[in-house]
Amino acid sequence: MSNQPHGNLAIRTLAMPTDANPSGDIFGGWVLSQMDIAASTCAVERAQCRTVTVALDAMSFISPVKIGDVLSVYTELKKVGNTSMDIYVEAWATRGRIGEMDKVTEAMFKFVAVDENGLPTPVLAIQISN
Repeated sequence: MSNQPHGNLAIRTLAMPTDANPSGDIFGGWVLSQMDIAASTCAVERAQCRTVTVALDAMSFISPVKIGDVLSVYTELKKVGNTSMDIYVEAWATRGRIGEMDKVTEAMFKFVAVDENGLPTPVLAIQISN
């Protein structure tokens, strides 16, 4: 496992007591939500239109997030299809806000570009200037 994040930093947020169970462990759903928000930002920037999450591959938690940790989420656009995009997402926790970073989990998210009616629409081609 790499000891450095892959991709671009998309979100950095502090894990708060309201995001945790009584033992101080942050809920996995909260971490997943932060990852989905980060991936959505990446998808919208690339598609230049509304996007929706349609799938993600399996997730396993490598280490827990605790109250007071800073969660950093990194994204990397891996594939662009006609209407869809695959975005690799990693979540890392900085312990005690200034400690070492530990990888928490990773997943591949699939987004689809949609029009104003919620129907799939082509992802715009990238314009390359000379």
